[in-house]
Amino acid sequence: MDYQDYYGLLGVSKGATQKEIKQAYRKLARKYHPDLNPDDKAAEEKFKEINEAYEVLSDPEKRKMFDQFGSDWKSFQQRGGSSDDFWQQWGRDAGPGGGRPTYTTGPGGFGGGDAFSDFFQQLFGGFGGTRGASYRGDIGDLLGGRRGRGQVQPRRGQDYEQPVEISLEEAYLGTERLFQIGEQRIEVTLPAGAKTGTRVRVAGKGASGVAGGPPGDLFLVVTVAPHPRFERQGENLETRVQVGLYTAVLGGEVQVPLPDGRSVLLTVPPETQNGTRFRLRGKGMPVLGRAGERGDLYAVVQVVLLQALSDEERQLFETLRQLRG
Repeated sequence: MDYQDYYGLLGVSKGATQKEIKQAYRKLARKYHPDLNPDDKAAEEKFKEINEAYEVLSDPEKRKMFDQFGSDWKSFQQRGGSSDDFWQQWGRDAGPGGGRPTYTTGPGGFGGGDAFSDFFQQLFGGFGGTRGASYRGDIGDLLGGRRGRGQVQPRRGQDYEQPVEISLEEAYLGTERLFQIGEQRIEVTLPAGAKTGTRVRVAGKGASGVAGGPPGDLFLVVTVAPHPRFERQGENLETRVQVGLYTAVLGGEVQVPLPDGRSVLLTVPPETQNGTRFRLRGKGMPVLGRAGERGDLYAVVQVVLLQALSDEERQLFETLRQLRG
């Protein structure tokens, strides 16, 4: 992928904080995610670009090199160097007065080939006595001598984060999602009991490693959407259940719904008051990571009064009032 203005891609300023960068990335990732834009090649390409931008700007070292070297930052990184390595070694005396040297590529600069090879040839005359000769040793020999000659130290790839929103029903049962990772589509299981903030690790699906190093991981960051009928409190759930006046006064049974579409029978004792909470043990959310364990479901009684009374019903209620008075 050609050089991009990573700040511009994410819509943030060069002085943006890590929090601002992360917020901007999440907003754009959701907008251009392939699952939300099927068969849209432009959205897929945009998604790749913002992921590359976030990978760089979320890593302090990569961001520092990008800020300093612009389009050539990858060339320097692939040779195993870091920005501190470079400037600690040469910032004292490479430029006039001990300042940092400047360089460009293409006409008028140090040549149109590899910018960093040309740059070191300018500084050191090519090594071995011939001014234009190429230097084939490890750049680490020059930048502190920490790596073997001709080798780049393996480095683990960057981790990726991907926000994913699920419904309460999906959190109750567990669910699956399809994700586009580069050219590969993978199916990921989101476990039952997941809650807002749960991180699901997909090993080896982050950025590729450097010099044979292992790839990073993909972390799915879960958000559980609010539900119109159930309120979640940790592993417990609460819901309101409508109970008819006669059932509340005389007792009876009502059906209490569950998030998976089933229901359980609740026995309502006589003279049950409005707002009474009944505990249905083990009918709440699954406990994440503990197979077979669940929270509780609390059913809150909402007594429904009668409407459109007939003359006879009204007279009976009047009689009852006189008896109770």
